Amino acid sequence: MHDLYWVGVLCGLGVALGLLCGAALAGVRYGLTVAALVAALAAGFLGLAIDNWDEAVGGVIGAGAGVLAAGQIVPGALRRGGTRGGTLALVGLAALVVAALAFVPVVGYLAVLVLPALGVRLRSREPKRYAGLRILDR
Repeated sequence: MHDLYWVGVLCGLGVALGLLCGAALAGVRYGLTVAALVAALAAGFLGLAIDNWDEAVGGVIGAGAGVLAAGQIVPGALRRGGTRGGTLALVGLAALVVAALAFVPVVGYLAVLVLPALGVRLRSREPKRYAGLRILDR
């Protein structure tokens, strides 16, 4: 039972690291790829420092889920006029909340499943581009 708890904690911490790295690098070309690598390495080393390879794998999976969630939300916020600093601050605050909630049993596992699904859902509800005055172009 002890191992399952720590794998869940590392999953949640990996999601938090992925959110933070994804938010910091989402507006840059190849930023999400670099963010995924950095977050996966950090979560993997954190998992190895805590116990052994199964915690490291949980952290890497969580980091991938966090970058996936940030990759769905942050570019849309930047496209709609959000500033990089403000978006990073808000997502960073959300990452801090996820990291704190990771220590609650089972919540780390749920964060891996729920946050990417939430990002996809928010992206699908994104408003379409406004046509503007193209109707007058006839």
